[in-house]
Amino acid sequence: MDFSVKPVLTGDKTVLRPFTAEDADVMWEIVNDPEVVRFTFEPTTELTLDHLRSWYGVRTAEPDRLDLAVTDRATGELVGEVVLYEWDPAARSCTFRTLMGPRGRGRGLGSEATRLVVGHAFEQVGLHRVQLEVYADNPRARRVYEKAGFVVEGIRREAALRGDAWVDDVLMAVLDHEWAAHGSGAREPE
Repeated sequence: MDFSVKPVLTGDKTVLRPFTAEDADVMWEIVNDPEVVRFTFEPTTELTLDHLRSWYGVRTAEPDRLDLAVTDRATGELVGEVVLYEWDPAARSCTFRTLMGPRGRGRGLGSEATRLVVGHAFEQVGLHRVQLEVYADNPRARRVYEKAGFVVEGIRREAALRGDAWVDDVLMAVLDHEWAAHGSGAREPE
C-alpha cells in the first residue's frame, strides 16, 4: 500500500483535505509567519509564491507522500498542513511533519490533525513506524507529538544554528502497536 489515495479526514475540529493550487496564497501567508519560519525552515530556505503554487498544485499526484491541508471544520479556513513523506515501503515507515499558521494555533487543531493523519498512516496505509524531528526549543509541538503517542528516541545535540544559538534536534517516533495500545494515539494530557 502507498499514499496514492488522498483522503479527506474529518475530526471534531478539523478537516484534512488534499491541497489545490488555490491554497498557495493562504499557505504563502502561513509559511511567512515568524513562528513557522523559526521552527520549520532552514535559515537559507527561500520560498516564492510561484514556487508554492507549483508545489501545492502537484502534491495530490505523488504516491510516495501525503500532503493534506488542515482546515478549521467550523469555518473551512485553511490553517496549516500535515505531511507524511520519506516513505520506506520495505520498513513500512515514513516521516511526519506539520506546520500551523497563527489562526490554527492554541485551539487543539494541530493535535487533532496530527492524530488524524498518523491514525490514517497506521490504520489505512498499514505503516509500522512514523517518525519526526522537532527542535528542542519548540515545546508546543513536542507536547502535541507526545499526546499523539510519539516518544523521544534520541537527540542530535546542537544540530541547527537558529539565529545566533545552537538548538538540539529531538528525534521522536510512534510504532503501530504503541498506537493501538494507547487508544489510537490519543493520550490524555498530564
